Amino acid sequence: MYKIIDPAVKDRIIDKIKNDGMTVREASNEFGISTKAIYNWIGAKGRFEPGALEMSKLRRENEALKQIIGQLLLDSERGKKNR
Repeated sequence: MYKIIDPAVKDRIIDKIKNDGMTVREASNEFGISTKAIYNWIGAKGRFEPGALEMSKLRRENEALKQIIGQLLLDSERGKKNR
């Protein structure tokens, strides 16, 4: 049995995935909806341009890399000051 999801909720979930970098699994857990249903919404509605999920993943990876680089630069500067 499936539950009917309000279109506004669907739009909010898809927006979080597309723009905020939320993964489908995270959205599934947060909203209590199966990942299969979310992927079906994405595919059926054509709301994503080709590769939008990949772009979301790349944005998350980019943010993680920026944090790593920032930490490395900070550690490098601390090392220079201690010499």
